[in-house]
Amino acid sequence: MLKLTYTETDFHLECITQPIEDWIQARVILSLRAGQSLCVEPSTASFLLPVDLPGVEMLKAQTRCCDQEVITVCVCDTEYLEVTLHGSWISYSRDEATGIFVTTLSDRIEFFLYKLWQEAQACQEVKS
Repeated sequence: MLKLTYTETDFHLECITQPIEDWIQARVILSLRAGQSLCVEPSTASFLLPVDLPGVEMLKAQTRCCDQEVITVCVCDTEYLEVTLHGSWISYSRDEATGIFVTTLSDRIEFFLYKLWQEAQACQEVKS
């Protein structure tokens, strides 16, 4: 399972081995026990990766072979490509801009996407 945590200024990507249904169920139970509202709904999430990142072409090839309804990769401009995932958006209210997005892909693509995201973060830190 991939977990994308969106904050007001950034997002963080994690690879989690727990099944998505178990993770969502635990989150709902926690919210109920804490007395907090929770909105869980089908949605999409997108993030950018540099086009010159090693492995991007392999990601494109792998996504062409998998279910196009779960992940799409397209070029945004000369510097970035956009990765769009279909899954579940979890937040405190329906219109919340911050929250958590979870989805399930093949283990191979999840791990590869996670590694690419880590490399992109490392490259961004070097440039800063």
